[in-house]
Amino acid sequence: MSKKLPKRSEDFSAWYNELVKTANLAENSAVRGCMVIKPYGFAIWELMKDQLDKMFKETGHQNAYFPIFVPKSLFEAEEKNAEGFAKECAVVTHYRLKTDPENKSKLIVDPEAKLEEELIVRPTSEAIIWNTYRGWVQSYRDLPLLINQWANVVRWEMRTRLFLRTTEFLWQEGHTAHATKQEAVAEAKTMHDVYATFAQEWMAMPVVKGYKSDSERFAGADDTFTIEALMQDGKALQAGTSHFLGQNFAEAFNVKFQTAAGKEELVWGTSWGVSTRLMGALIMTHSDDEGLVLPPKLAPYQVVIIPFLNKKKVEQNEMLLDKSYEIKAELEKFGIRVQIDTDETKRPGFKFAEYELKGYPVRLVVGPRDLENNQVEIARRDTKEKSLQNLDGIGSYLNELLTEMQDAIFSKALNYRDNHITTVTTFEEFKNVLETKGGFIAAHWDGTEETEEEIKNATKATIRCIPLEAKEEEGVCVFSGKPSRRKVLFAKAY
Repeated sequence: MSKKLPKRSEDFSAWYNELVKTANLAENSAVRGCMVIKPYGFAIWELMKDQLDKMFKETGHQNAYFPIFVPKSLFEAEEKNAEGFAKECAVVTHYRLKTDPENKSKLIVDPEAKLEEELIVRPTSEAIIWNTYRGWVQSYRDLPLLINQWANVVRWEMRTRLFLRTTEFLWQEGHTAHATKQEAVAEAKTMHDVYATFAQEWMAMPVVKGYKSDSERFAGADDTFTIEALMQDGKALQAGTSHFLGQNFAEAFNVKFQTAAGKEELVWGTSWGVSTRLMGALIMTHSDDEGLVLPPKLAPYQVVIIPFLNKKKVEQNEMLLDKSYEIKAELEKFGIRVQIDTDETKRPGFKFAEYELKGYPVRLVVGPRDLENNQVEIARRDTKEKSLQNLDGIGSYLNELLTEMQDAIFSKALNYRDNHITTVTTFEEFKNVLETKGGFIAAHWDGTEETEEEIKNATKATIRCIPLEAKEEEGVCVFSGKPSRRKVLFAKAY
């Protein structure tokens, strides 16, 4: 068993970092700020990716792939977007190395191999994609254009943390073009809903749906819709965003179409994305001091079968293994992902701790006495409850149990989230809740960037979103005392 994890309540950051590594999800690489996603971590990401991809295709989208390099002139075309990402850009200036004439064992940049135009390593792909769309769109018959790509991006970060913020990360980015503003806004909202559905139904992670304040919206967008989740340390995490781009990129890249009436008009655009940051969200929303707690839908293996093997009892081992494979076959009829632990060298207690650490939802133990009684011991990862179950109908039983666990994990996270949304009316109250309780703070805001910035400077809390369900109501800004029309959600965030 790996060394014991730090306690969440004592050092949440150390707990998280150690859990990511000891559960074999990811590790730091030789490249500063970048990570190696290990097979177990990548298996979880693949389950996320496969489900999201299915949801994208069900809403009419197709996958494509665009280059990782963006000519600097294209990147500069949409000014707000270029300015927003400029500080995070990695730039390619040369295309060749050569041997150092003074030290043959070293390579240096060949000064004669300087690029005519510098290339930006994509921090996001709007520029290269909208430049491509100019050649794809001529008529209203070419619209809507509904494209998604699965890719990696690079954003040069000063402070990094595995999954949450790395220099290179994996993501998907959707980019769509439409004939009307109404269509584009509807598209941005549809994808916002897709993200919220995925987060809640697959990740068992409750989210608040809302839109960003002007200062927090995506660079180059007219509106940014967001889903905001709450981690167990009381900090918020932006889990996914969907942007209504207006005609900003269409204008920058001259993407026009001929209407049915023969008139030439600019198209309307959207972009939307989620990344491997969702892995961090999954870990921090559910896991505990013993390790990962994975919602069954996203567990690479939903059930591990552990027969009590004994090196000295060959015949007994064969019987236990035969029964284990028989159970596995029964469970797989219900679509349950099953692993059998056939290792004879490790003690059961060691195995139990390892599977708890890695978050396997259900542990099923088969012993000699169990064979005699036609039963097995079932242990739930989420509640640690154990029970003896008859093998008759075990597939149906575990199928229902996994559904029950998925719902229970969501309910636990929802209760935590709801108990950590606090309404305040004064700034003293605001600061006190932020320091002693954390979570989302619902408070009136006067709508100005100046007030937003002053609150951020004083508390490090930002406006996470203006909830879609927030009703207009007369009030007074918690900071400035000026009139306010609705409450927004503040929080410290990742």
